[in-house]
Amino acid sequence: MRARRSCLAVPGSNPRFLEKAQGLPVDEVFLDLEDSVAPLAKEEARANVVAALREGDWTGKTRVVRVNDLTTQWTYRDVIEVVEGAGPYLDCLILPKVQDHTQVIWLDTLLTQIERAMGFEVGRIGIEAQIENARGLVNVDAIAGSSPRLEALVFGPADFMASINMRTLVVGEQPPGYTEGDAYHYILMRILMAARSHDLQAIDGPYLQIKDVEGFRRVAARTAALGFDGKWVLHPAQVDAANEVFSPSQEDYDHAELILDAYEHYTNVEKRGAAMLGDEMIDEASRKMALVVAAKGRAAGLRRTTTFTP
Repeated sequence: MRARRSCLAVPGSNPRFLEKAQGLPVDEVFLDLEDSVAPLAKEEARANVVAALREGDWTGKTRVVRVNDLTTQWTYRDVIEVVEGAGPYLDCLILPKVQDHTQVIWLDTLLTQIERAMGFEVGRIGIEAQIENARGLVNVDAIAGSSPRLEALVFGPADFMASINMRTLVVGEQPPGYTEGDAYHYILMRILMAARSHDLQAIDGPYLQIKDVEGFRRVAARTAALGFDGKWVLHPAQVDAANEVFSPSQEDYDHAELILDAYEHYTNVEKRGAAMLGDEMIDEASRKMALVVAAKGRAAGLRRTTTFTP
């Protein structure tokens, strides 16, 4: 899977931001045509996005465009103009406010038609589905299984909070009066379970208090602990925190690699199904857990500092 620890939102209507984003150390950049772009600027934003994808240097980043909500009049032109104009330079499209699986199927079908018409590789461009309302959450299992192009499910907190009448104006924080537990836990776990059951990534949405980096870090740590793969960032100040929070520590990464080496040795050389690594018993379940941490560490560019000695 692609690394998506930090997913930077960039308004497609702002050429200066499009240029600046190319130099930031994020895993994914999504050029936005939806909420951050005013209705009268939609067409110009499409042209900006195509030019930025074709002419910009996005080395090391997953290149994504968020099109408009399928209930609007802009979506089909977003897809056609962006993919026809910059398809070879595009990795994924984000479809916002997905409410049922048929909407993802629509996008998959349109992408296939464009790819065939333009002579592009069919199926290469992926899809991220954004869950932003109650209906989308209720249908999230069907959405997760709707297309082989699907790579990730993304939580959209602001629209979701509005859709369920949550009494707060602060995106990402607990609503006033909610003092026990986490008001978002069910939503986040529901998205995570649907994603994992279909081998997809799960991405948390934005934290709008962009100057409160510690608040961002705290909220990001919550979803990272659950198993989410990354989080949207809206400002350069949030980037380092996201990359750090969604990467394993060096100690955990080294330990995971040691578990994998030890399990390989004891099962294949000494023919044991369970063994000891120091004071820790390891078995097949340990190997599976270590695979997750090791994969996240490798994706983050970590290098191991220890070696296994039987």
